[in-house]
Amino acid sequence: MFRNFQTTQVATYQKNMQHVVIIGNGIAGVTAARHIRKLSDKKITIISAETDYFFSRTALMYVYMGHMRWTDIEPYEHWFWEKNRLELKKAYVSKIETSAKTLHFKEGGNMQYDQLIIASGSSTNTFGWEGLDSKGVVGMVTKQDLEQIEKYAPNNKECRSAVLVGGGLIGVELAEMLRTRNIDVTFLIREENFWDGVLPEGEAAMISRHVKSHGVDLRNHTNLDKIVADSDGKVRAVITKETGEEIACDMVGICTGVKPNFSFLAESGIETDRGILVNRKLETNIKDVYAIGDCAQQREAIGNRKPVEAVWYTGRMMGETVAQTICGNPFEYNPGHWFNSAKFFDIEYQTYGWVFSKKKDYEAHFHWHHEDDTKCITIAYHKDSMQFLGINTFGIRMKHEVFDRWLTEKRDVHFVMEHLKKANFDPEFYTQYESQIQRSFQQHQPINA
Repeated sequence: MFRNFQTTQVATYQKNMQHVVIIGNGIAGVTAARHIRKLSDKKITIISAETDYFFSRTALMYVYMGHMRWTDIEPYEHWFWEKNRLELKKAYVSKIETSAKTLHFKEGGNMQYDQLIIASGSSTNTFGWEGLDSKGVVGMVTKQDLEQIEKYAPNNKECRSAVLVGGGLIGVELAEMLRTRNIDVTFLIREENFWDGVLPEGEAAMISRHVKSHGVDLRNHTNLDKIVADSDGKVRAVITKETGEEIACDMVGICTGVKPNFSFLAESGIETDRGILVNRKLETNIKDVYAIGDCAQQREAIGNRKPVEAVWYTGRMMGETVAQTICGNPFEYNPGHWFNSAKFFDIEYQTYGWVFSKKKDYEAHFHWHHEDDTKCITIAYHKDSMQFLGINTFGIRMKHEVFDRWLTEKRDVHFVMEHLKKANFDPEFYTQYESQIQRSFQQHQPINA
């Protein structure tokens, strides 16, 4: 009798419990789920068609390179999800009826929600080249992409050479991956130097030289025209646009950036542009529907930030923000000062604040370059007020919290240079370069450059 009464109570409780559904199990969606669980007893369902469990997307390259196993890039043990009452569903959402708060699945069936968080991430950006559907054309974004790379480039016997298209961070990651298996790599970039739409000239030129030093055939001012397949539909070559040159290859890596995933929102009434449009509280135009991570686009850009940011830490921050809103403590998404990090083969890169590839009218740059051609920094500051605006550092690790504080305090560039040693993150046994940098700044400081 008591047991039946208890069961009835539980069933009634579950029926009345609000159901939060999250589409996507990347860093944004999983962070939202974790924080909603910390703050509430809501029913939480995470939907993903990519994998059963959350994994660290930024570590995909290390699985191929043999530095990590797949289990190593799953941050949580499989029991974690059940213990925290986070229900997982492997499925693809094909349609959303926002009026009925219902999701429809490609595999069949549907699911109702009370609040919906869209964290569907991004996919490889392509530009309609002929031959894109050939076997051996791969991206480098998803677990399925990694499986395709492993299939078509298992070694340098089955894949003697590869052509990579697009000069971004994904491209240099894939180049490093392939070179660890001694696969020849031709890298097509449309710019003068690698990533020079983001990096100032001195930095971009240094990274270009470094990429080439690892046996990569980096072709500047070169665009893809089409991909050529053999009689079995397998990649055999690419044709360049400028000269019509045919470059033989066994695999083509499309590394031309990413685009938000939201094709399943057609006819949902949810407003989109380049991404899913949200306000600072990450709300869409539909009540109880939110978007976070790579797929979200701010209706109004936040400072100098891009409206769509496919960056790991901003996804995490959005997840934390939306969790608070859903749990009754709404506040605006505030990503703070821009920062990012990456690795170009052996050179670690960090950026804090804003250092534009082409200086703004108000901006001056100080650039220091070490003679070994693997270390440099560029500091941006206001040429009139001397206020510190940002720093790029290569081959010298710096402390995020120090630069974040200096940017908040609006320190001038002289203060930053004087106290630069405080920002150094390298261990004591690493060579220190602050004295060299300071001397160079005193001697070559641009006045109105």
